[in-house]
Amino acid sequence: MQCPTCQHTDSRVLESRAADGGRNVRRRRECLNCDFRFTTYERVETVPITVIKRLGGRETFNRSKLLHGLFRACEKTGVEPAQLEAVVDDIELALQQRNGREVTSSEIGELVLQQLRDISEVAYVRFASVYRQFQSVSDFVATLEGLSHPNQARSGKGKGRLAIVG
Repeated sequence: MQCPTCQHTDSRVLESRAADGGRNVRRRRECLNCDFRFTTYERVETVPITVIKRLGGRETFNRSKLLHGLFRACEKTGVEPAQLEAVVDDIELALQQRNGREVTSSEIGELVLQQLRDISEVAYVRFASVYRQFQSVSDFVATLEGLSHPNQARSGKGKGRLAIVG
């Protein structure tokens, strides 16, 4: 590790501890040349996940884009930001543990809906209305009925919609 002040490459670790919920390691270091103390962070490098969009386009999985969508769906519902961060963490972990490096946007959407169902019904309906591209009030009614009768299967209409079994 290179010292930020003198560029010397030897340093000693004074302290190590988990950071960012255990996903990173924070290390306090001291340069052996100039005694300057600095902090470094180590994290596991993950293989990028490619998202196959509804119209066939491809893009790299973007954690902040997913988090933004969740924030929008949960506006004024009382859901804590930390809870949404945990949802994104769970989804990202599930995607990283898959064998393939490609995932469809509809699979991600279904993972989000599974999580939102338990967190906030209002957020669930908001997210579903955008994700499933509701065209009429009947789409909302069918989703609400699916929430009130969780054991009943509902099949979506149109491209990109999957059956939900509560």
